[in-house]
Amino acid sequence: MIMPLDRKSDSALPRHIAIVMDGNGRWAQKRGLPRIAGHKAGAESVKRVIKACKEKGIGALTLWAFSTENWGRPSDEVQYLMSLFRSTIEKAKNDVHKNNIRFRVIGGRKELDSTLQNVIEEAEKLTENNTGLNVTIALNYSGRWDLTQAMQKIASHIEKREMSSADINPELIRSYLSLADLPEPDLFIRTSGEIRISNYFLWQLAYTELYFTPVFWPAFTEAELDKALEEYVTRQRRFGLTAEQIEAKQK
Repeated sequence: MIMPLDRKSDSALPRHIAIVMDGNGRWAQKRGLPRIAGHKAGAESVKRVIKACKEKGIGALTLWAFSTENWGRPSDEVQYLMSLFRSTIEKAKNDVHKNNIRFRVIGGRKELDSTLQNVIEEAEKLTENNTGLNVTIALNYSGRWDLTQAMQKIASHIEKREMSSADINPELIRSYLSLADLPEPDLFIRTSGEIRISNYFLWQLAYTELYFTPVFWPAFTEAELDKALEEYVTRQRRFGLTAEQIEAKQK
């Protein structure tokens, strides 16, 4: 069992975990159930993982719930998902607040119905000053969307002569991306056996450790999270340096 972070010392555990919650539909189909049953079961996994991350002292958890490409799925499934997001956030927001969790949603909001937008805004406002675990839901999100909106904002500043093209550097670009106030993900987890990042955090995952598991998201338990963390702590993160340099810095 992975122990909680010791705040008095540097921990080997990730500060920020990003997860692609994949396999809800296939989990349901293997059990002869409709795909929406998998999404409902997947919502329970979200609760388990949030609880586990809070107990372990993880600083930030970002869960990709719906991509910009997912609008192409069957309309009844999309409609159910939007209803599930709305009801889950509405029911959970007070409990999230009581547990000192900060809740946010990233992604394009204008495509979401007004009721869902209002529920998101209420939950964000309620929890904005909380100082515990940062839980972010990526909803109508993609890495390309994130980079595009960042470039649009930078271009707007240049057009207004508030900055010039010479001011553009990696640090500036990062400051306009979603969750720029948080550390970039240290650990990326994808469930269901797919081995790709699928347009998620394209900029932010540059030096993230990648972990893939065949377990479908509804079956992803705290024990499965521990497996990912156990793998993570064995990795040497070099960020372009040599192993010898890293080892010398750790002495």
